[in-house]
Amino acid sequence: MRRTALTALCIAAAATFSLTGCLPGDKDEPKGPFAGLTGDEIANKAVKATSDAESLRMKGEGQDKSAGGTVQMDIAMNKKGDCAGTLSMNGEGKTELIKVGDTIYMKYDEAFLRAQSKGSSKEETDMVVDMLADKWTKTSATAEDSKDIASFCDLDTALADFKDVNSDATRGKTTELDGTPALVLNERDGKDRYTLYVATEGKPYLLRVVSKSADEPSDLTLTDYNKPVPAEAPKGKVIDLDEDFN
Repeated sequence: MRRTALTALCIAAAATFSLTGCLPGDKDEPKGPFAGLTGDEIANKAVKATSDAESLRMKGEGQDKSAGGTVQMDIAMNKKGDCAGTLSMNGEGKTELIKVGDTIYMKYDEAFLRAQSKGSSKEETDMVVDMLADKWTKTSATAEDSKDIASFCDLDTALADFKDVNSDATRGKTTELDGTPALVLNERDGKDRYTLYVATEGKPYLLRVVSKSADEPSDLTLTDYNKPVPAEAPKGKVIDLDEDFN
């Protein structure tokens, strides 16, 4: 099954789509940004530029059926595998996430812990909240339960599906995202709609990806290309989940 540039980005953000039957590539534009290039050619340039970046920040939300709801994220990551940011599920509380080297640090607020403890008894939930709420924890990034998070923190791994993409995007209007000039590209699959925003100044980075999919809609903004990721081990007491809970 053909994988488009937009599909690949959504996979990288844990929002998987299988796009087929997309619009054919549009005719090239003789003037303006990316003059002489078709939508699919621009999309391929954007994919390459994004894949070549050493780091970036991904912010937004997406429906994830496997996780059972909508995941909100604001995470900076790099190709060394370091990351720093926040995660939330259905807007119920927040988790701070840091990965440095082979160690993952997480801090859960009370609302997040209670939301994730639904189905447990009040006594069990209160005990978990008392032990972990607003306290930094750490675990090995190589542990079986940590591999998914560790892989997501690695930008190279997250963007692996960008290789050899084939997009049938069509050119749209020019616009601005937070003051950055951008060109809109559009794809569709039946009733689903997908939109790419590509920077028209400097490198053609992807700035925003929007999926209006019936199954797993998402809206993600990509910024801070090649900026240092603020990933540092927390200071003070840290609960070692590998030692204290095994």
